[in-house]
Amino acid sequence: MNVNLGQTLDQFVADMLKTGLYQSQSEILREGLRLLKNREDLKRLAMEEVRKEIAVGSRQADRGELVDGPAVFAAIRRKSAQRKRMQQRTTVGAR
Repeated sequence: MNVNLGQTLDQFVADMLKTGLYQSQSEILREGLRLLKNREDLKRLAMEEVRKEIAVGSRQADRGELVDGPAVFAAIRRKSAQRKRMQQRTTVGAR
């Protein structure tokens, strides 16, 4: 397989070889592809989890198990404001 990486990535591979951490260009590319595969696998798993959560929410909505949106957002804002106040107290106390 021939791959044209472009000037920037070619230089990056050359720099990585100079570090001595890798013995060949192929080793560097395999490592990069393993990392990319891991990232894609994690994204796929995350999407599966999101789809499961959406399905749960959809079933709850079908049963009429809904929450008041404005009330939920108000609670989130209150908790966020409390956290900010606690952080400010911690920061001021550390001085």
